[in-house]
Amino acid sequence: MTAGVHRHRPRTPDAPDVLGRWLRGRAPLPLLGAALLVFALDVARVLAGARTGIDNAVVVRAARTLLDGGSPYADKRFLYLPGAAFAAVPQTFLGDRVLFWAVPVATALCGLAGVVAALRVFGVRADSRLAAAMVAGLGLFEPFHGLVYLGNWTVLSALAFPVTLLLARRGRWSAAGVVTGAAVALKPMLVPVLLLFVLARRWRALAWAVGVPAAVSLAAAAAVPRPGRFLTRTLPFILHGQDAYARPFDASWSTVLPRLGVPQPLAFTLAAAAALTVLALARVRWRAGGDEAVRLVECASLLMLAAFLASRPSFQHYMLVVLPSLVASSVVRGTAVRSVWFWLPLLPELTAVRWPYLDSARRHAFRDIVMITGVAAAIAVRAWRDRVRPGQDVTVSGHVYSFRSDLEARKRADRSGTG
Repeated sequence: MTAGVHRHRPRTPDAPDVLGRWLRGRAPLPLLGAALLVFALDVARVLAGARTGIDNAVVVRAARTLLDGGSPYADKRFLYLPGAAFAAVPQTFLGDRVLFWAVPVATALCGLAGVVAALRVFGVRADSRLAAAMVAGLGLFEPFHGLVYLGNWTVLSALAFPVTLLLARRGRWSAAGVVTGAAVALKPMLVPVLLLFVLARRWRALAWAVGVPAAVSLAAAAAVPRPGRFLTRTLPFILHGQDAYARPFDASWSTVLPRLGVPQPLAFTLAAAAALTVLALARVRWRAGGDEAVRLVECASLLMLAAFLASRPSFQHYMLVVLPSLVASSVVRGTAVRSVWFWLPLLPELTAVRWPYLDSARRHAFRDIVMITGVAAAIAVRAWRDRVRPGQDVTVSGHVYSFRSDLEARKRADRSGTG
């Protein structure tokens, strides 16, 4: 090879994948027990503190206001669609002390269920070595600790995201659309996933994903006093990055870059350019084909990461929506997760790693933007490197098309047989 020239070496899918096979293998019981212990200790650390479940308390307070005949949007911190207020009504029958203990545990269990669903996208056992590593990793991951502490409803999206991909992987696209729509009806975080249905040309699934939250929201709005406050008060509050209380925790480019001295118009332009670039590479990744589970996960993750880069706000725990599915893809050779560049941006988020001047609650956004941007860059670069080139096959809706000559394509089909 000529010095200074780097060639893209083709993969050899027939070669044994030792790492993938080892990760899929069943973990010893002591290892599983240790992983669950680390996970449980982090939840216990939350319960030992004070003011746990404060984000969930906002939704419960809105539900209580609704039951008293008021508008849930009287509270400027109720940032959800009207269906969320009705979904929180069952919690209003529980005392604050019960919610103090139950909300962090329920949040942690939903996060654990999301990990299991992410593993199933790749057919990995829940008692595998990779599962043990992911469960222990949650217990050591600061965004997960913050999610459990807050009781934030992002955890519902973190569960719905891998379930959607699992259903799509099994060809049940309409069911995937229903799951996405149900999650959006509670918290519109998975709206970027709608583009996945567009890329896959699954119009019926897209109709379900749009129709479910629209029907739920319209029905709920009809029963909510003064629902127009969502458009006149809540939506502008969100689009302006909330207020001085929440803004220091926002890790979006348009919020963090001005804190570093970048003019606001330039920061907004850079954020929009980064988001559009990642969106374009999501399309490139979809067209590249390859392993269907990997394609679904990486494409959907790029769509979500584009929103995290540009949206205001963008909090650290948002990354728990995409990270479990991405990490689960490590059982497949050639994925972006097998690059060291994927893991380096995650190191500052480990609870055992301390960063001078950046450990305070109002400064960790500087670490969070590195995590979001670094993970997005790692997936985007892999998508660009693996883009469709002449001589490659591309999978579209379950059918394989080739850019080779007809003779080459027939020879390849003969060698591969019916598999």
